[in-house]
Amino acid sequence: MKIAIVEDDINMRKSLEISFEDFKEFEVITFKSAVDALKKLDDTFDLIITDINMPRMDGIEFIKELNGKYEVIIMTGNATLGRAIESIHLGVKDFLLKPFEIDTLVDAIKREDKIQKAKKTIKKSKKKDNSGFLGSSEALDGVLNIANKACKTDASILLLGQSGVGKEVFASYIHKNSPRATKPFVAINMAAIPDNLIESELFGFEKGAFTDASEAKAGQFEIANGGTLFLDEIGEMPVGVQAKLLRALQEKEVRRLGSSKSIKIDVRIVSATNANLNNKINEGEFREDLYYRLNTIPLNIPPLKERKDEIIQIAEATLEQNCDKYGFDKKSFSQDAKEQLLTYSWPGNIRELISVVERATILSDGETIDAKSLHLEVRGL
Repeated sequence: MKIAIVEDDINMRKSLEISFEDFKEFEVITFKSAVDALKKLDDTFDLIITDINMPRMDGIEFIKELNGKYEVIIMTGNATLGRAIESIHLGVKDFLLKPFEIDTLVDAIKREDKIQKAKKTIKKSKKKDNSGFLGSSEALDGVLNIANKACKTDASILLLGQSGVGKEVFASYIHKNSPRATKPFVAINMAAIPDNLIESELFGFEKGAFTDASEAKAGQFEIANGGTLFLDEIGEMPVGVQAKLLRALQEKEVRRLGSSKSIKIDVRIVSATNANLNNKINEGEFREDLYYRLNTIPLNIPPLKERKDEIIQIAEATLEQNCDKYGFDKKSFSQDAKEQLLTYSWPGNIRELISVVERATILSDGETIDAKSLHLEVRGL
């Protein structure tokens, strides 16, 4: 930890220099005035310790000049309540009265060091947590705020939104930021599996359970045990399987096809649909009791056309990824291309945007992708 000490009293300054020789974890540099310190301070310093009453520029003015760039500890021999309050308003964390033991100052430094390390960890965690989202917008942040509250629990989450808005990205985000993050994340698309195979896919089967069952197979519930099971396009699940899913969620156990033995499971369910489940309930195509079991926390993901701030961010991030992927020189969008990206309605949402950018990356000549290279006019711009 690199520390700057600003102290006009030469005896105090030398005393601190000598005392800190016993603390090898700190790199301490002293200055005789705030003016001198301002000339030498740079981004390598982690903490400033300063006196208040100094010639040319006092400690309060010095802190104002720092403009919140550094954390500060104040030390003074004749503090007043007013100056103490003023320093707190300026963000000062500790206020030490002279004379003090060196251990008292070291304790204050270590407290600040812990705070700074915690902040860096949180910042790094947040940066990591947002992986998967290529852009940010007020609309996206609103949904993420709810997701961040829900992901720390085991509550079932139902992701609602048009096809291509990023529901699986949200499901993965929820898992990665949950207590189950080190356990499996298993995704299964109900619409991609024939109706007669969904039950065996979810719950598994024993050898001989049906004609082609030459060996036993664990279902997705067993594979996801301890982690998160993402059921995409849940509205496409056959009604008969819905009843067995509801029982599995209620009893926290599954039974493989062809087996009389139940297997205990501990799985967090995140499901998604672009269908109107209320209409399906009214039409007898979706069980109302299962809907309430899955819909503890609903998350409505807005379409891309309502997240305009993300369009250029996603396009540029995708372009960079594609250039790296195909070994192309760096490319960029022209201003008219950006305008066209922003005015297009994106019925296919993020999935369509990524596809458009990938094609333009491959087919465009030169370093600049213009509006013509996007070929959006054929999509009814």
